[in-house]
Amino acid sequence: MKLKCIIVDDEPLAIEVIESYIERLDNIEIVERCNNALKAFEILQKEHIDLIFLDIQMPKLTGIDFLKTIKNPPKVIFTTAYRDYAIESYELDVVDYLLKPVSFERFLKAVSKVFNSSGQENQVVIQSQETSANEEKYIFLKSDKKMIKVVLNDILYIESLKDYVRVKTTEKEVITFQKISYLEQKLPEDCFLRIHRSFIVAIKKIESYSATTIEVPGKVLPIGRNYKNQVMTALNDGHQL
Repeated sequence: MKLKCIIVDDEPLAIEVIESYIERLDNIEIVERCNNALKAFEILQKEHIDLIFLDIQMPKLTGIDFLKTIKNPPKVIFTTAYRDYAIESYELDVVDYLLKPVSFERFLKAVSKVFNSSGQENQVVIQSQETSANEEKYIFLKSDKKMIKVVLNDILYIESLKDYVRVKTTEKEVITFQKISYLEQKLPEDCFLRIHRSFIVAIKKIESYSATTIEVPGKVLPIGRNYKNQVMTALNDGHQL
């Protein structure tokens, strides 16, 4: 389920930055962009909002004063150019406090805290925006208390380890608390193929295959009996190879 958010800031450029970051994620959607707190208040009366990206220094009503007026507020991430409000913001139990200019990495860390607090701490963040020829799609996987970037083109295979998955790439290995079925839904199906209840393979990394196995660099993977027909059909038809 996507989180519904609003961006509240009197600076158009600041709104554009946060908006561009949100567009890279497939688990947050923007309901409204507000250039003042009063407009945001109106939105909250009409819409269910899960998260507010809230500037502090705004005309008429500051972000802090606005937040104090809301009963049962959504999750809030403050965005500001001033460090002076950090202590007061945490007294208001906000999720995070971002200093402008906000980097994507810092933004992503703040968003991860939102999912942590809502019981979705292992949510995988997928870059879903259109990419140019020089830009590669990637995912962020939570491992060892941090979000690790994994370029999709580098993935060799994904292995289920009960409640965890191992993502093996050409450069590294990442183990994250996640179900393989969730990753299967999120990864582009023209690039990845489920071959076994415990394995997903990157199609372009397949070096050879037989009726029972698939070989990728450094690893021979089994083809599950229940997956054999669809795997053979996909590979024999030259599925995206």
